[in-house]
Amino acid sequence: MILYFTGTGNSEFVAKRIGEKTGDETLNLFEKIRDEDYSRIRSASPFVFVVPTYAWQIPHIVRDWIRRAKFGGNRKAYFVMTCGDSIGNAGEYIEKLCVKKGFNYMGCAKIIMPENYIAMFQAPERDEAVRIVERAIPAIDDVIEVIKKGERIPQKKMTAVGKISSALVNKIFYPAFVHAKPFYTTEACIGCGKCETVCPMNNIDIIDGRPVWDNHCTHCMACICGCPEEAIEYGKKSKGKPRYQCPM
Repeated sequence: MILYFTGTGNSEFVAKRIGEKTGDETLNLFEKIRDEDYSRIRSASPFVFVVPTYAWQIPHIVRDWIRRAKFGGNRKAYFVMTCGDSIGNAGEYIEKLCVKKGFNYMGCAKIIMPENYIAMFQAPERDEAVRIVERAIPAIDDVIEVIKKGERIPQKKMTAVGKISSALVNKIFYPAFVHAKPFYTTEACIGCGKCETVCPMNNIDIIDGRPVWDNHCTHCMACICGCPEEAIEYGKKSKGKPRYQCPM
């Protein structure tokens, strides 16, 4: 079973390709995370978790959901992480998580996809995004072959920078940078409510026709990148930047 979490579509694209090629069921974790649904999920085939990289680890909201969710059937667990550049030492933390859950950790793969974190970085324009996704397909297909053969994903030797990024930087990143307060809407907002609908944290309420952000945010960029009017900004950091949605 392919389980995925996505903010702007990168992990969804990868997950669906894996599901199509392996014939396994694909499940979007959005509603389970949002509804705090930890009911048992059973799979005869290995579990494959496809998630974005947040500060060189899997998103904390996915990690916390896995910790509390119940799993039955096959005990093998593969992890596939989409990223703009690096996943750091994420595998070490995933393996520890798998031990606690009784999973047989089968490795973690890195798939480079277009950057979407416009609260800090520049997302590519559509044509460049398409080229990046196309370049990612061979790497996705390599992972698919490993999964189909039931083999372990080869792990690369970890660098000191990778270890520091997934440990110290990740620990600092969330309290220092992951805040919803800078989000606001411009006059282009039409009050459609899509931002409220796509938030996995139930962190947005529509009040008097405008979205209001609470303090539970994971910086998935679903609201700002999914706004049909591009009416959401993140302080000054998002101004003039392309809004990203996976183009394929």
